Amino acid sequence: MKISIFSDLHFGYALNTSIENDSFDNSEQAIKQSLDSDLIIICGDLFDNRFPKPDTLTKAIKILSLPSSVESKTKLIESIGKDIKRENKGIPIVALHGTHERLSKDQYNAVQLLESAGLLYHLHKNGLIFENSGIKVAIQGMSGVPERYAAQILEDWSPKPVKGCYNILLLHQSIHPFIYSPLDPPSLNIDNLPEGFDLIVNGHIHSSKIENIGNKKILLTGSTIVTQTKPEEQYEKGIYKLILPEEKIVFEPLKNIRKFFYEEVKIKDDKTLREQIQDILKKYRDKYEKKPIVKFKIISSNLINIDKEMKDITEQYSNEFIIKYSKEIMSKQTDEKIKILRDARELKIPIEDLGMKILEENLKQLNFDKNIDFSKLYDFLSQGNIEMAKKILLNGFEYDKSNNI
Repeated sequence: MKISIFSDLHFGYALNTSIENDSFDNSEQAIKQSLDSDLIIICGDLFDNRFPKPDTLTKAIKILSLPSSVESKTKLIESIGKDIKRENKGIPIVALHGTHERLSKDQYNAVQLLESAGLLYHLHKNGLIFENSGIKVAIQGMSGVPERYAAQILEDWSPKPVKGCYNILLLHQSIHPFIYSPLDPPSLNIDNLPEGFDLIVNGHIHSSKIENIGNKKILLTGSTIVTQTKPEEQYEKGIYKLILPEEKIVFEPLKNIRKFFYEEVKIKDDKTLREQIQDILKKYRDKYEKKPIVKFKIISSNLINIDKEMKDITEQYSNEFIIKYSKEIMSKQTDEKIKILRDARELKIPIEDLGMKILEENLKQLNFDKNIDFSKLYDFLSQGNIEMAKKILLNGFEYDKSNNI
């Protein structure tokens, strides 16, 4: 039995731009490369917008209809907490809704609409069991929920493996340590993922990998399209194929899709910005069917006139590349601070020690007395004792253990 697995198609991404067809082209390629499979899993964010436009829906339906025309021996034999009133036609598609489709409880989202049209099976805190050539596969899934509630919702649902089946759990969440955002930190981590599943598949994270952690095998599907021009999105886009009973997972790159490259450019005295960018673009010239996206991060101590220069460069190479850029002002002090953070990450310095080290470096740059007890200063600041911190900084006040001050 062969199962195709991918995620984050983002139908309708970048409408009214030069790359507006990429989400459809890439998704169609993923589906076409899955037509040799017995089952297709899409792990959320099929659409880029909660309320996709009619044109986007029409194109998505056309692409997702392709598996229904292929003869398949895969049969739906049982449901888990889900009422199914139809037989699958062709290769079954099982899908979650993701953060981009999520609506309130009393509203049907776009993925549920596709289920109503008979194009796929939508899962949210329920599951399905399929059989093909004597192999049974139980697929259970929790669609995207707000990060702060994810661990509790998963615990309350409490999915359990089904005996006699290869068991797959589908999620569409941030999971620590694979992704962490201080703005919306994940409540899910490796430890609170359910035990006993043969494979845990997670969408949402736009990087692709397979991890074996303890007795848990976790597949991060990645996405089929670049939606954020960040370094981590340079990985090769593709689909995974799970082959049973061997339990072999094979990565298959998508064919003929637009490539993305990320480059940092530090302004130097011996070369102009234009010369440096020209040297970089030579690496990618005449190699690809579609114009690649090249994102430049321009790092300089002086960002004056960079916008005009980049506009000229973008226009000059518009027939060969889609050029994007960002700017970052750099100074010796900034370099030193970045080095502190990089060293801390590599050495796994505890957050308290990191905070104290940054405080010490900043105060030394401001020419404060090197004999200051930085650890005690940091303690007072952490406790909110601003008056004692001020005394240490301004008056050279010494810590007196006997008086607890």
